[in-house]
Amino acid sequence: MPVLLEARSVKKVYGGGLRGRRMTAVDEFSLAISDEPSIIALVGESGSGKTTLARLLLGLTEPSEGEVLYRGANISKLSTAAKREFRRDVQVIFQDPFEAYNPFYKVDHVLETPVLNFGLAASRPQARRLIEDTLRAVGLRPEETLGRYPHQLSGGQRQRIMVARALLIRPRVIIADEPVSMVDASLRATILGSLRQLHDEFGISLIYITHDLTTAYQISQNVIVLYRGLIAEAGDAEMVVREPKHPYTQLLIGSIPMPDPHHPWKGEEAPADGARETEGCHFAPRCPRAMPMCWQSQPPMYRTDKHRAAACYLYRDAEPLAGVEIDKVLIRKGVLEPHGAQRFAEVTPGV
Repeated sequence: MPVLLEARSVKKVYGGGLRGRRMTAVDEFSLAISDEPSIIALVGESGSGKTTLARLLLGLTEPSEGEVLYRGANISKLSTAAKREFRRDVQVIFQDPFEAYNPFYKVDHVLETPVLNFGLAASRPQARRLIEDTLRAVGLRPEETLGRYPHQLSGGQRQRIMVARALLIRPRVIIADEPVSMVDASLRATILGSLRQLHDEFGISLIYITHDLTTAYQISQNVIVLYRGLIAEAGDAEMVVREPKHPYTQLLIGSIPMPDPHHPWKGEEAPADGARETEGCHFAPRCPRAMPMCWQSQPPMYRTDKHRAAACYLYRDAEPLAGVEIDKVLIRKGVLEPHGAQRFAEVTPGV
């Protein structure tokens, strides 16, 4: 299957200089998105490198090491024509639906601009019909949406307009960076449904970036769990959530409180050497199962199941994988079925 978008051993380091402290936001990350439609969730707490990865994949940030490829070519070296094709094939939906708008323009402006820039319609009436049809596709009524300013619409409406904007261009991949984190819980299902619709009806791949395992489980086929720029665990969403292997993933699942006032919620208990520096596993200072080898070197990804791998020495007897081989454990084919809130509740009673 031809590879559309690929991150190959990408690393991003900030800071440095004479006295500046260097901070590695993304470390040796590899992932390939083929023409086969898929939904991959990148999950992790704040500071895990999720947004930096999104910027790297979009070409908004240059990697310190490694490269991001579009159809086999480095995106930083694309010709003008190839960059235009890349911008059409790879679209983004950002976290804050309000900051994406210019408050002096009506919302029509964000929809008319891509139609004009990419020549999607031959006339103004045709452009209007295309915009209206796309708004309906994401659950919005054109008569209640067009002609208004951003502040006259709800957060959910503004975010769905951004989904419609991405859909207008008919991209091959949409990178959705925390698309539901700033809207009411009652609207999240609607927006997630719109994203699923893009995948199911239009064959668009989604890279869904979130800190919320609930929505990641509901929408995705595969989950990649990040910790301080490194992949901790990756694979089939069902397996990663139901039977997490990496101690960090177990912590994420276990930290969800149960809806029982009589059930104590302990959260995370910091280990005694939590402040200790390490050249090994980034999670070792917080890991309750850290071993001496964990402090000495970073563990590789071990293939714990056919469709799952974890970067943890607890599984050192399993097959090790190189970073570029993480795609071997991801599900690429087959019908994508939604997991749903009820099934997630069965796994994590706290939801």
